Amino acid sequence: MTRLHVVHSTNYRYGAPVTVSYNEARVTPQTDAAQVVLETDLRISPYASALSHYRDYWGAKVYTFDLHTRHDKLSVTSEALVEVHRTEKQHAPEDLLDWDELTNEANVEEFSDFLPQSRLSEPGESLSGAAHGIAAGKTPHETARAIIAWLHDEMEYQPGTTAVHYNADASFAERRGVCQDLSHVVIGALRAVNIPARYVSGYIHPNPEAEIGETVVGQSHAWLEWWDGRWHTWDPTNHKPAGDHHILVARGRDYADVTPFKGILSGGGPDTTLGVEVTITRQA
Repeated sequence: MTRLHVVHSTNYRYGAPVTVSYNEARVTPQTDAAQVVLETDLRISPYASALSHYRDYWGAKVYTFDLHTRHDKLSVTSEALVEVHRTEKQHAPEDLLDWDELTNEANVEEFSDFLPQSRLSEPGESLSGAAHGIAAGKTPHETARAIIAWLHDEMEYQPGTTAVHYNADASFAERRGVCQDLSHVVIGALRAVNIPARYVSGYIHPNPEAEIGETVVGQSHAWLEWWDGRWHTWDPTNHKPAGDHHILVARGRDYADVTPFKGILSGGGPDTTLGVEVTITRQA
């Protein structure tokens, strides 16, 4: 078990005053079987009088707020204290499904959100064809592992090379990308062979050797989960399952379902700048 304190600050400086804005933020970790959220806090400046929250379709906590006063900057700071015990458990072979079981009518219906390709997971002919070739003669579990291993050799993590509007086809064609891109590529390949897969967003503590109480620059991060009789996690950037240094915030079909911050506004101008900072402190 690891106890982590995470602070995520988002700061907009607008090129022209904003008169009104309507916003939503998905920046608060959620409690599930692998982590427990002990404390949360959300601070907004300028002060937002109409702050509320709800759980979206995928289970993420979403804060919504409106600003109706003239402002030229916006700051949103989320803090959370989370206990994480995210270990990849061993399982018996009989827990895993063969292709007939995986693709039966009941499972196709149950996982209908995570089987069709989305706009960002669309793999294209090259990636889809390669995934089908890898699947030949293998079980679903063996196929997922083989696709992940193959893409680890094919893809390069390279910050700043693409944007989150790239889909899996475009990222695979370049053979490089950031954590969002790598996750979309793996998800697209798995869905191409009828393995349910979903996108996960959150944070990662980048230094397992950091001392207790040491604050480090953390990262917003993306990884994925796939299902073959049970859910498995995989972080393609670090080529390992998600562990005790991963903090889950939201799940969805792709990045578009879990965007940390979005909204509409009147004003702002073309010279708006965005600054994002994540810090994480291990407390246990």
